Amino acid sequence: MIKAKEKKKNSPAVKIPEKLFYKIGEVGRITGVEPYVLRYWESEFPFLKPRKSRSGQRLYVKKDIETILEIKRLLYEERYTIEGVKRCFSESNLKVVPSKEPDVQAGGSLKDKLEHIKTRLREIINQL
Repeated sequence: MIKAKEKKKNSPAVKIPEKLFYKIGEVGRITGVEPYVLRYWESEFPFLKPRKSRSGQRLYVKKDIETILEIKRLLYEERYTIEGVKRCFSESNLKVVPSKEPDVQAGGSLKDKLEHIKTRLREIINQL
């Protein structure tokens, strides 16, 4: 049997627009998963927890979308059960490629970190 990690190579690439945050409707369009299904998956998969805005809207990051695409692939293409997907993620057989957001925690000058924070805050404000 081929492990889930190896199967991932065969799935088609989905173009994810470059943004810091995505609302649930945008994530639904990108992934092809209905918003009510995304909300259900949040209750089933503890590792899928989008941030929430002050108004309570879900704000997903690119890593969340990559995780959703992998969950979708496992459930719909590979025919895993919800429990099977949970097991895959908990056993670390599955690695979702992390997003290319700069790691402001690891090194870098204070000025660079503050610039990054300022940029992210502007993007959040634009989302609201």
